[in-house]
Amino acid sequence: MSGKKCASPYRWVILTVYMLITIAIEIQWLTHAAVVRPAEVFYRGQFNPASFFNIDFLAMSYMLLFLVMSFPASYIIDTFGIKKALTLGAIIAGVFSISKAIFAASFLGVVISQIGLAIAQPLILNAVTAITVRWFSLSERGLAAGFGTLAQFVGILIAMLVTPVLVGSDPDLPTYGTGFEKMLWIYGIISLIASIGIITVMKEHPINSDFESQNERTSFGKGIFNILQNRDMRIMMLVFFIGLGMFNAISSMTDSISAHNGVKDSNGLIGGLMLIGGIIGAIILPILSDKFRKRKLFLVICIAGVIPGIFGLTFLGNLGLDTVNTYSLLLVSSFVLGFFIMSAGPIGFQYAAEVSYPAPESASQGMLLWVGQLSGMIFVAGMSINNNQHLETFMTVFALLTVVIFACVLFIRESPMIRNQS
Repeated sequence: MSGKKCASPYRWVILTVYMLITIAIEIQWLTHAAVVRPAEVFYRGQFNPASFFNIDFLAMSYMLLFLVMSFPASYIIDTFGIKKALTLGAIIAGVFSISKAIFAASFLGVVISQIGLAIAQPLILNAVTAITVRWFSLSERGLAAGFGTLAQFVGILIAMLVTPVLVGSDPDLPTYGTGFEKMLWIYGIISLIASIGIITVMKEHPINSDFESQNERTSFGKGIFNILQNRDMRIMMLVFFIGLGMFNAISSMTDSISAHNGVKDSNGLIGGLMLIGGIIGAIILPILSDKFRKRKLFLVICIAGVIPGIFGLTFLGNLGLDTVNTYSLLLVSSFVLGFFIMSAGPIGFQYAAEVSYPAPESASQGMLLWVGQLSGMIFVAGMSINNNQHLETFMTVFALLTVVIFACVLFIRESPMIRNQS
């Protein structure tokens, strides 16, 4: 993995189209998550709200399919390259985004389309560190990974804040539970345009690049084995198992968490401010990590900052404050949580790629995403069962586990690539 500067200006075009398809696939993940209650009205009679196959299953399907598709997707990226892998993911995403809009009024049709989109997701998300290594120098990779991950947050933010505007989310208005067809068509067209962008613009690496000669990596299978033997990667897998799983669960259940805290309107603000905080953090902290040539320090800062955010989101609703003050403090807690937990992602992905070299970058990132999706699926299933009966218990457990991963991240070693260039 060479640290030699890659001067091709086309790297920014590559990063831009990658960000667009990432935004699109993440919008599709959470099209219904911020408007669960209105969606239950729109699809009334088509499913049992108390069953496993409820509205929350639409978000959970992404996590479930990621468990099945993550390693095959990483293998495709490593074996056939980012251009072919992303083109395949873009084609699948474009087709099922439109089918989701066509069958918007059918809960079964939406579920089937969502499963197709879930298959495309790992082909897209698992490519971010492979793109940074092929197109960016070591001094820019934290920044590039930050923007690649930032795109995920932008997509989630759009789903959280724009969706309630596009559908009837106010229970006091007669439009409550309407507008889902329009919303899915808008998002479907956005996804189709982003897919076309990947198909027409993506390239494997810069012209005349010596990437292959300077980057002798192990095979995908051997890379996975080496990752599992790596002490620092095992610690990072535990950190992502808890941290990413917690983020996936909270993102998938923001409307339910709002309802649990007494927020009447499905306006998406708690989830939205978490994403806004994450977007700001994902720009600032990875840049600082590159500038000061520190990965471990900024991972410790990120996890330390998560603690007050998750504690506030978990316990403020039980303090007996008036509704206005409770809601305001919940919004602050959500912003703080997002700023730090979502900044840890790009720094953690880049740290993993560096500490696990010469394993393929898609293998290290895929492993971290896989464990986070596994835990996220378990967490969402437990939180949503029996009409969210155990949601409060899970949030309390999240708060306690955050302290555990803070202690864990103190024991990782600095990236050897960073040490060698210091």
